[in-house]
Amino acid sequence: MAQVGISLGSNLGDRVSNLSEAIHSLGDARSTSHLLVSGLYETVPVDCPPDSPDFFNCVIEIETDLSPVELLDFTQGIERELGRPDERARNAARPVDLDLLYYDEVELKSDRLILPHPRLQERAFVLLPLLEIRPDLEAKLSSNALSDQGIEKIDCTDWIKSA
Repeated sequence: MAQVGISLGSNLGDRVSNLSEAIHSLGDARSTSHLLVSGLYETVPVDCPPDSPDFFNCVIEIETDLSPVELLDFTQGIERELGRPDERARNAARPVDLDLLYYDEVELKSDRLILPHPRLQERAFVLLPLLEIRPDLEAKLSSNALSDQGIEKIDCTDWIKSA
């Protein structure tokens, strides 16, 4: 069983509902009740087309018996179910985006998946919520992305449906 960090983002439609539904759908990938969920962050789009709407982002951690590739397939299925088209422009606005950040201490590099996520330390919208739920990772993560990216924690308690 592996502890897995997953970053979630949404910048189309009801962003809170999209994220909540994605987290609820991830319940079928969980092997235990272990679930850490960060607060909600609003962030300006990074590397997106001009005039892209702002994102709501969060990070969760679950435990799973799925392999990394099986979990990738599972998360991509959730993205499709929630309206993300398979064919789309790079970094186009989307109802939901799920990225695997880490899978225990596994290092993997394939055409489909790189673990840990190659841009994890470059993005405040990943680092801040991740360090909220896993402050023990701070020593492993060194980045100056936290100071120069537009990100704001949303004052939103109980934003997630029961997962």
